[in-house]
Amino acid sequence: MNMTSALIMIVMLAIAVVCIIGLWKFYTKAGQPGWACLVPFYNLYILLKIAGKPGWWLVLWLIPLVNIVIAIIVSIAVAKAFEKSALFGVIMLCVLGGIGYLILGFGDARYVGPPAPAAA
Repeated sequence: MNMTSALIMIVMLAIAVVCIIGLWKFYTKAGQPGWACLVPFYNLYILLKIAGKPGWWLVLWLIPLVNIVIAIIVSIAVAKAFEKSALFGVIMLCVLGGIGYLILGFGDARYVGPPAPAAA
């Protein structure tokens, strides 16, 4: 391993640690266990719970192209659960995930719960 590869690896590890810390804080602020962000698939299930979406949507995350739509819908619902705009959900949570979850976790946003379903 040369010096450049080692440096890139250290930077990527540091970014991963910062993202994990942000997600941990985000989960605890939403009343969920922070360690849930570390467990594959379970973290998505908890994210769906925070967004107020049914757990079976986890299956939709496994379908190519459908998962992109689901990620956007869930990101918007999470943003609204933290009293943020849909634009914040799409840009900061879906596109720039690590930064958005850091803002929600360590910022002044508070978890108010998932948005209520619209009445028919």
